[in-house]
Amino acid sequence: MVKKVLVLGAGMVSKPLVRYLLDQTGVHVTMASRTVSKAEKIINNHPRGEAVSFNIEDDDVLLKKLVKDHDVAVSLLPYIYHVKVAKQCIKHGKHLVTTSYVSKEMKDLDGEAKDTGVLLLNECGLDPGIDHMSAMRVIHEVESKSGKIISFKSTTGALPAHDSNNNPFGYKFSWSPRGVLLASRNAAKWLENGETISIPGEKLFEHYTIQDVPDVGSFENYPNRDSLPYKEIYGLKDAKTVYRGTFRMVGWCETMRSIAALGWLNDKPLKSFSGRTYGEMTKHLIKTQGDNTIEETARFLNLKTYSAIIKRLEWLGLFSDEPLPENADNPLDYLTLLMLKKMSLSKNDRDMVIMHHEFIAEYNNKKEYITSTLLDYGVPGGDTAVARTVALPAAIAVKMILQGDIKPIGVHIPVIPEIYNPILDELEKLNIRFNEKTKII
Repeated sequence: MVKKVLVLGAGMVSKPLVRYLLDQTGVHVTMASRTVSKAEKIINNHPRGEAVSFNIEDDDVLLKKLVKDHDVAVSLLPYIYHVKVAKQCIKHGKHLVTTSYVSKEMKDLDGEAKDTGVLLLNECGLDPGIDHMSAMRVIHEVESKSGKIISFKSTTGALPAHDSNNNPFGYKFSWSPRGVLLASRNAAKWLENGETISIPGEKLFEHYTIQDVPDVGSFENYPNRDSLPYKEIYGLKDAKTVYRGTFRMVGWCETMRSIAALGWLNDKPLKSFSGRTYGEMTKHLIKTQGDNTIEETARFLNLKTYSAIIKRLEWLGLFSDEPLPENADNPLDYLTLLMLKKMSLSKNDRDMVIMHHEFIAEYNNKKEYITSTLLDYGVPGGDTAVARTVALPAAIAVKMILQGDIKPIGVHIPVIPEIYNPILDELEKLNIRFNEKTKII
């Protein structure tokens, strides 16, 4: 009997996941999406594919039926809906895969899931996902040789490939910039040489380093949220340094720091700005009536008018006569729409994903410095590297669950060998692989 997989959502990540399941396995795939035309385009009349119209917010009866009629569900919906789907999976004895972080509400379903023999596998994408799997494989390998990890650093970046990096920001979006801009306000915590370091969101971009990734290039590396839980998640009881970061092209951090200082990340609605321009908004934010917005902004930021930062802001259009969009009412959303217009990944562009782990392993008579690096490129006109690396781990997990190769039940993330080994092995066959190097220090 043909196994059936339910895929909820038809966003950017869904295409490589669905195509893998249809092309690499014999399963039937049902895509359920609010925009059914998107799902139909991805299914592309495949004989084992089906697209249905579905709205998670008001279609509870259909959700129950869809989950009941399938063997595994994949939720690519916004994370706030995963628990709703998970509860139906538990009720009907079906497994669930997501690429999102485990929420407290999801974690609370662990007992019920175990009682009904259901696996709720979360964080099975890129970051989170491949980051966990690749790190744990090295950590467990060191431990198998009676070693211990005393330092762990992991940094990921999704960037335009060097041959598509043709704007002054060194960044392009394949989805709404709003999430990236909001993340730039996040506070950060990490462990460094036994000391906990905490950085408030407004000072995030003051704390970056320049890091060289061999054979790839030099990048800015700034801290990514709270790294402290990973000491426990990864079992790093001996680690004095635990750090997770984000890669950006050089110049990003100081530029975003300036954008924040100007007030462009403020999401409070402003009245009476209909029909005004981006230049007028910048003048309003820095409270100046001067005629030369560039000079006034440079003075406000204590920069020269010819500085690289001012030139980036000018290129973006923050001093321009371009009218503010009518479908927004606050600086953050005005900025989001401008960045989407000027900094989107085009069909001829390709992106790249870089993930770089650094470990210091200690043995009885030596120390090792281990690096593990993933570099993956998107295909112009095809799947982006981000879509591939988020989608394929989840797709592989679905296949492995259906084949009985992944057996744990309850709420899990891919940090145990029974889950990460089969997924990493299959990713390597798809040319998503890590290059590991070790040297004695």
